[in-house]
Amino acid sequence: MITNCPAVAKEFAERIGGPVVYKPFTPVRGTVGGQSVAVYASLLRPEDLGHPSIATTAHLFQEWVPKAYEVRLTAVGRRLFAAEIHAGSESARVDWRSDYDSLDYRVCEPPPAVAAGVNRVLDQLGLTYGAFDFIVTPSGEWVFLEVNPNGQYGFVEQATGLPITAAICDYLEGTET
Repeated sequence: MITNCPAVAKEFAERIGGPVVYKPFTPVRGTVGGQSVAVYASLLRPEDLGHPSIATTAHLFQEWVPKAYEVRLTAVGRRLFAAEIHAGSESARVDWRSDYDSLDYRVCEPPPAVAAGVNRVLDQLGLTYGAFDFIVTPSGEWVFLEVNPNGQYGFVEQATGLPITAAICDYLEGTET
C-alpha cells in the first residue's frame, strides 16, 4: 500500500489484522548529534497508523510476513545468483540492512517456479538486470517483496563468492554463457 492518507493506512493495517512494515522509498540517512543515522523498515501496529504525520508524504506499507530468512536474488540476463541472508539480531530480522555485522550468507538455488517468475518479471519490465528480494517463510514458501533495477550486489558477491561482476561483464561484452 502506498499512501499519504492516515485513515487509509490505518484501514489497511486493520484489514491485515497484524503487524505492518513501513519502508521508506529511498534510503534516508543523516546525522543526529554527530552520529550517522538511517531510517530502516519498521514494524508498526494498526493503532500506530492514524497519525497525522503520515499525510506529509507518500509512505510504503506492507504486510509483515514471518520469515526464516531472506534471499537477495540478482539476475543478470538469464543468469540468477541467489543468496540466503540470515539475520543474527532483532533489528536485522526486521530489516537486514540495519545490522550487516550480524548477517550470515549462504548460496542457494531458487525453486524452478521462482526462477521462471523472475524471468517473466524481467521480460515484462524490459530489464536485463534486477536485484530481487524475497522472504522465505518458516514453511519454505518464497514470498516476493520487490525488484530493484539498480540494486546493490557487491555485498552478496563479497560474502559468497558468487561471480556477479563477471556475469555483468560477460553480458556487457556479449559473451554471456
